Amino acid sequence: MERLQKLISQCGVASRRAAEELILSGKVTVNGTPASLGDKADLSTDVVLVNGKPLIPKEEHIYLMLNKPRGYITTMKDEKDRKTVCDLIKTDARVYPVGRLDYQSEGLLLMTNDGTLTYQLTHPKHDVPKEYLVTVTGDLESALVPLQLPMVIDGRETAPADVEVLKEHSGGGLLSIIIHEGRNRQIRKLCEAAGLTVNRLKRIAIGELTLGKLPSGRWRMLTEEEVSYLKELAACSIRP
Repeated sequence: MERLQKLISQCGVASRRAAEELILSGKVTVNGTPASLGDKADLSTDVVLVNGKPLIPKEEHIYLMLNKPRGYITTMKDEKDRKTVCDLIKTDARVYPVGRLDYQSEGLLLMTNDGTLTYQLTHPKHDVPKEYLVTVTGDLESALVPLQLPMVIDGRETAPADVEVLKEHSGGGLLSIIIHEGRNRQIRKLCEAAGLTVNRLKRIAIGELTLGKLPSGRWRMLTEEEVSYLKELAACSIRP
């Protein structure tokens, strides 16, 4: 139970002082009864009307990080009844994936109900770097130059990728690839165009936010500092 003026303020309808004035002027009712200053209510059980409109609580934003395993679809529901990332998340809040990792890809996947941040982190005009570890087979020497060239996906040219060879062996190796957008299957298409076959693809970082030691298939809430960092990263990474 909370005082009505506090509830009205928390829901973003008016400040506490203005809410008190609404109550005193008879514009607030609780379960059909005009409210008085000092009355309390519980929005989970009581119907509070302000100027005849229901008082609806603001949705609390939830931010979490999942280490997505291979063999899961990055969607809320799959028409083929395959396993989805939502099967791995146990929370009362309804959260959505921020961008996508395809069925065979794994690693860092953010999930939230903050639509503004989701847009900022996924729209191509926001230059948000994402790092992947990519195990490939093929000729790395001849592939390095084409890997770092822009390519056209869905009618638009991508920004160049940053590529580093971490390990090399006969017939392939391990690459670090950083992309700045996140277009549909971008890294797989990039590797294919460079003559490489992707054997494993794992996202390990978004900006400076890393997967760390989070086990595959597990998730955790982001800290306030991590959320603040992502919001700052998204806001400051707009391409001219």
